[in-house]
Formats: sequence, C-alpha cells, structure tokens
Amino acid sequence: MARLVDLSILSILSILPPVYLVTDPTPHSLRCLVVDDDPLAVQLVQNCIQNTPFLELVGSCEDAIKAGEFLRNNPVDLLLLDVEMPLMSGLELLRTLQTRPMVILITSNPNYAVEAFEEDVVDYLVKPISYGRFMKAVQRAREVWEIQQSAGSGAGAGAWVSGPPTEANFTFIKVDSRLVKIPFAEVLYVEALGDYVHLVTDPKKHIVYATMKTVATRFPENLFLRVHRSFIVNIARITAIADNTIYLGTRAIPIGQTYLRDVLKRINQY
Repeated sequence: MARLVDLSILSILSILPPVYLVTDPTPHSLRCLVVDDDPLAVQLVQNCIQNTPFLELVGSCEDAIKAGEFLRNNPVDLLLLDVEMPLMSGLELLRTLQTRPMVILITSNPNYAVEAFEEDVVDYLVKPISYGRFMKAVQRAREVWEIQQSAGSGAGAGAWVSGPPTEANFTFIKVDSRLVKIPFAEVLYVEALGDYVHLVTDPKKHIVYATMKTVATRFPENLFLRVHRSFIVNIARITAIADNTIYLGTRAIPIGQTYLRDVLKRINQY
C-alpha cells in the first residue's frame, strides 16, 4: 500500500492557489484520470489539475482494476498513476493495457525512476507533490501531446533523406520541400515517439518520421550511444552520470536496465 502523504488536507491545499473548475475546457485540454488508493494524494492531484487551464479532470479511481475498466470505456489523454497499490500495482496496470494514454507515475519511492522510464512514461512524481513539480511534469506531457498531434497531421514533420549512412559529420532530413542539414555536434539526443522520433539539437527540435533503428543506422556509433529503448544520446554532450541517469546539462535521460552494461562499458573507454 502506498505510504500516506504526510500532510493534512488543509496543509495540502495551502500550497495551491484558490481552486477554479475548468467547466468548459479548450480543445487542447488534456483529459486526466487520477489513480491512487490514498485519498489525500488524490485530493492534491485533483486540485493541481483543476488549477491548470490546459488540463481537464475526467475521473479518479482508488485502484488499478477500476482504472483499467475506466480506460477501456472512456477517452483519457493523461493518466496520473500511483505505483504502489493493493491488488495490482500501477506498473502492472500499464503492462495490461493494449493502448495507453500518456502516463505520469506517482510514487513514495524515488527508486522506481528507472523502472518508470522503462515503461515509457512522460515523468514521475515523488510524494509529497509540489505544484511546481507537478507543473513541470504536465508541461512535458503537453509538449509530447502537441508533438504527437503535429506528427499525426504531418505538419512540420520531417523524414530522413534516403541513402546509406554518411561518413561526414552531418546528416540531412527533409522538412516539407527543404533539405535541412543537421550537424552531429549539435544533436543532444533523440527520443522515440511512436512512428516518429524527436530530434533535439542546440538550435531547435525536429519531428522526423523514422524509427530508432533508422536513427541508429544514420548516426555514427562512435559519436552516439543507445541508452534506453526510447533514447539515443550524443556522447560528447554527456555532462554527468549518476543513479542510472545520464545528464545532458539539465536534461536527465534514464538508462534502461538492458542497456546499462553497454553504456558503462562505452563510457569507461574514455
């Protein structure tokens, strides 16, 4: 059972501005489902949602079984899910879903971070939750959602120029009718987004119609490293490694358990 949030209702609500209900959400509101067996934690997250204009609260469940039923019968864009619950854990619920919304995990134990990112979650929150940390997580969820919508419509989405891997220090992607040159030195990391990838460089971000396998063949192995099934990083841009996490400046990238040995082996070569 999840550890109770060590705060009273009054102290929980005191961290938030006055609550207002989003009764007429905008077309871009993310429909949120809260799942937690701790009533105080549910109340906190609900108030955070109701104080965030681009979020819409569509329901809450006290256990994973009820949540699974809700998800099968209702559209949900963002699932805020406790990890430790009786009968079925949050992670076990995720593994039963054939299709899943974006997920932010909520936990009392920060050691779940690596396992959380193995499930391709947007973010994870450690109790007790602050509104500032909550906002950081849901802003990332909104960014992912907007990227998916843009990619789905084809707006602004690029594609790799066909051809064998280049030995040069750059590659080209096709964006609309233009070929855009991407110097490898400017690439921070690549993140999987379904049938697309999120190519993050110093100047800007690109959405490219490609798989991670395609990226691996296009990017030089001596410059880039697969650290997770959803992430490839530029080795030269790594600033620190700690607690199974790679840091590219302020950006934290999880190291997947199946990639950990290879990552450490590569890093030890330098």
